[in-house]
Amino acid sequence: MTDAANTPPKADLLNLTRSELEAFVVDELKQPRFRSDQLWHWLWHRGAQSFDAMTNLSRELKGKLAERAAIVYPGVDVVRVSRDGTIKLLLKLADGERIETVLIPMAGHYTQCLSTQVGCAMACSFCSTGELGLTRNMTMGEILGQIMVARAHLAQNGLQPLKNLVFMGMGEPLMNLTELLRSLETLGSAEGISIASRRSTVSSVGIPQGLKILGDSGLAVPAISLHAPTQELREKLMPKAARVPLDELLGCLDRYPLKSRERVTYEYIMLGGVNDSLAHAKQLVRLLGQRRCKVNLIGYNPPPPETGKAPFQAPDPEGVLAFENYLRSKSITTFIRRSMGQDIAAACGQLKLLAG
Repeated sequence: MTDAANTPPKADLLNLTRSELEAFVVDELKQPRFRSDQLWHWLWHRGAQSFDAMTNLSRELKGKLAERAAIVYPGVDVVRVSRDGTIKLLLKLADGERIETVLIPMAGHYTQCLSTQVGCAMACSFCSTGELGLTRNMTMGEILGQIMVARAHLAQNGLQPLKNLVFMGMGEPLMNLTELLRSLETLGSAEGISIASRRSTVSSVGIPQGLKILGDSGLAVPAISLHAPTQELREKLMPKAARVPLDELLGCLDRYPLKSRERVTYEYIMLGGVNDSLAHAKQLVRLLGQRRCKVNLIGYNPPPPETGKAPFQAPDPEGVLAFENYLRSKSITTFIRRSMGQDIAAACGQLKLLAG
């Protein structure tokens, strides 16, 4: 009998980059290199979840793959659909951990909000995910597996295609930098998922070393979770993120390599009576007025009532408009981002593994 303890674990093919897959096929399976191109196409472009579905692979290769490899998709535990069409998927990973991903309907397509960690260590005061704490980083296969599951769900339900990605789900992407970069590199493969870098945005509280590496890679443009116009207020709202002083963070972003039409996005969650006054708008203009940027204003999304009392209040809608108008009057490109999926706890800051 074969000793199961001595049997090597199967390779998770969704967790191999293009070069790693080629090495696996050539060195481990002793197959010609072009077989890795075929396999890559089946995995990422066609979304095949079994080797039997790969009709142009030889029977010998399919047998070797069945013995030595696996295609590991996250399991779909719960699907929730909002009144506005937003879809939230509660996914179960291979080790039993769970994460959430959100599909947001846009004009003619969907944008997917991706998670990069199980939980989050940043503990921002307005974010439900931070209450979970950090369990672990996600692998490239788990990060990109969210996309494959989402594409399958959209196709099965006759919905519009997935075109844009925002790494704004659970976790701080730059604290899982290695797997983030592997994911972004794999995304751009023409024979794979084929989502261009201009359609991928990485949201971060701002970690200078990680931003430098991300900028040098040229793989994505950042969206910075700013949420306060002064260092003092940011320390109250985001004490861990604010360990990096604002002047240091902004200096790093001023040096971020941008293409001709690109700008750094600053995300600003508006908390009623906390950071949403005209005085705060004036402070924000002093902070960003000379910078190559745009600002997204996001109304605070309280957690569902069953999770307890909300720590903040939503801002007054007229105040949000006044805030936007002031920034625009000072030539700062500003948008009010509509909150989607609030009724299923899928809006910004609400992800907390709520299955019901």
